[in-house]
Amino acid sequence: MPNPPFAPYHALASDLLACLPVPTHDGSHDLSHLQRVWSNVRRIQQCEGGDLEVLLAATLLHDCVAVEKDSPLRAQASTLSAEKAASILTDRGWKPSRVEQVAHAVQAHSFSAGVAPQTLEAKILQDSDRLDAIGMVGVARCFYVAGRMGSALYDFTNPTAADRDYQDKQFAIEHFHTKLLTLAVGFQTAEGARLATVRHGRLESFLADFMDEIGG
Repeated sequence: MPNPPFAPYHALASDLLACLPVPTHDGSHDLSHLQRVWSNVRRIQQCEGGDLEVLLAATLLHDCVAVEKDSPLRAQASTLSAEKAASILTDRGWKPSRVEQVAHAVQAHSFSAGVAPQTLEAKILQDSDRLDAIGMVGVARCFYVAGRMGSALYDFTNPTAADRDYQDKQFAIEHFHTKLLTLAVGFQTAEGARLATVRHGRLESFLADFMDEIGG
């Protein structure tokens, strides 16, 4: 029988989940995303170590302020979430040093924030969140978000974007080149990097098969 979500910290998870925003229609940042990130965290932590309670809190609160992908506040999303996470944990009596551990991990997890992770927990969370953006889940999330934003699948007149810049806001497949295929570089932990290499290969295979099927 599978483990319940967010094992082994069920009580803490229930408490923190109650602090999250009312669920939106963003299926790329929902409870299933949190569970996948937690699964990645557990895999990496088993190899690398790290404080699992801090990691759970950081995982559950890393998107606790919801900002849409096309919002001008997108680059500030992880900072806003870190501030809210600190407030939530302080209200629950967490020690300031542990609150800071969680807040730093939350702030540093984001691709767009540009904050370097300084602790093992921050490195693990960043790797775990980025793993959810590559591989087959990354493919699914890419097209899901593109659909929500009103993008086309690809430019049928120029599917390889020859002689022009990539336009990933207009064409979903071009987001592979502007972001997804760049994510496997710069993973912070050895186990995260190993998992990223596997998932990067899946991205490359998908893109090659996609271009073959559309005659690209």
